[in-house]
Amino acid sequence: MEIPKQVQNILQRLEKAGYEAYVVGGCVRDLLLLASLGRATNAAHANVRMNPNDWDVTTNARPEEITKVFPDSKYENEFGTVLIKIAEDEREDGLKYVEVTTYRSEQGYSDRRHPDEVQFENSLDKDLERRDFTINALALGASSKFQAPNSREIINPEIKIPKGWKLVDLFGGLKDIDKKIVRAVGEPSDRFKEDALRMMRAVRFAVQLNFEIEPKTERAIVKLAGAIKFVSQERIHDELIKILQSDYPADGILLLYKTKLLRYIIPELEQGVGVAQNKHHPYPVFKHAVESLRHTKNKDYQVRLASLLHDVAKPKVKEGMGEDATFYNHEYAGAKMAKRIMERLKFSREDINRVTNLVRNHMFYYNVDEVTAASVRRLINKVGRENLQDLIDLRVADRLGSGTPKAMPYKLRHLQYMMKKVQNDPVSVKMLKINGDELMPLLNIKPGPKIGAMLDVLLAEVIEEPELNEKEHLEKRSRELNKMDLDELCAKAKKVIEGRREKDEENMKGEFWVK
Repeated sequence: MEIPKQVQNILQRLEKAGYEAYVVGGCVRDLLLLASLGRATNAAHANVRMNPNDWDVTTNARPEEITKVFPDSKYENEFGTVLIKIAEDEREDGLKYVEVTTYRSEQGYSDRRHPDEVQFENSLDKDLERRDFTINALALGASSKFQAPNSREIINPEIKIPKGWKLVDLFGGLKDIDKKIVRAVGEPSDRFKEDALRMMRAVRFAVQLNFEIEPKTERAIVKLAGAIKFVSQERIHDELIKILQSDYPADGILLLYKTKLLRYIIPELEQGVGVAQNKHHPYPVFKHAVESLRHTKNKDYQVRLASLLHDVAKPKVKEGMGEDATFYNHEYAGAKMAKRIMERLKFSREDINRVTNLVRNHMFYYNVDEVTAASVRRLINKVGRENLQDLIDLRVADRLGSGTPKAMPYKLRHLQYMMKKVQNDPVSVKMLKINGDELMPLLNIKPGPKIGAMLDVLLAEVIEEPELNEKEHLEKRSRELNKMDLDELCAKAKKVIEGRREKDEENMKGEFWVK
């Protein structure tokens, strides 16, 4: 691991102009993690990946002084951050820009998010003491102007940095990296009162790096957990995604629960704590959700979120007690709840549609002896071809999250075989060998809902018998359907589609012990 030459050049130009300059924060932390400082590595260290644009520089130069050294830079904020663009012919490893920020201190956080006052400082120690965690309060540079007792020269062949550079560590961040600890800088309560999102960031760093939260820091989170309400949902959304994308997402959810943060972020999940299920599920609802997430091999955060939320409605729809309890329609109620949760957390429409689709259909029926190629085509039509593998991944996670030792039973392997077998069969209106533009002149009718209803009937019939997807047959059949009035045609389309769906769902309910 080495510091990019472009970053080194920025520091050198600032120093040549008479200013101090250091790389600082998360980039230094990750640099040290990757090199492991000559000590034994662990799995989390090996999984650290530097974002090529995550190199931050701090300096005692004021913003207007920075822009004089770098005339092409941009300064359009009140926090002293200047954006220095890397020329295209000088870019390496995807590095497009570097943020250079003036040393600063911050006072007053009346909204528990933004400082009421930002004050530029002349000393590096003032800048480092405002940072969130010790592992992020590290600076690396060659400036001789700042002298600190807790600075040391790094001698490690795995870290390729210019000779003479030193690490400035005023708060024991190096030791905490070695001990795998997330510890707040100074008094934890003060740091969290400044920005309540830092509590959630502590959880995120713990699961990203496979670290533990230091006890005093954790107690402060528990005490101040309610302050997360003052943080925008957009910022919470971003941290939640990072937790879900980590190597230990289930541990992240458990940490959010342990620190009382979960009740303010996704309180619906906590409603499943201690709620027993039936003979098919040895774990209570909340534990099953977390274990399902733990066993989700799919790396997409949308699929992982679907695993976490797939049974979120069970506490609301539960009927009966003991091993014969039922959870009728929990998948549909769960999809509605997941939609509300994700809307509240400002997820995109695309994310919401994908997750709710998986939650709604996670109990799809598949029995090798009973399911036909037509039912597989109906399933593809219902959930979308692009979502089927995600749905299987969710089913596998659901099984393993229930303590079932066999992740991929024969019937799921058979489903994958059938999916491949019917992959070229028509499963959507777009795959019919006739379309609305062709129907209108053929039948001498104008655009309208009758065209859509007619195509729905044709698709329903073709799903059952793919060989019917021939233009000559479809033209003949459309002439027959055109003799029906619109209400009759809509009723027929609904009858064909819903009738098959009801049969599939009855089979599904029997398999999953619901009424």
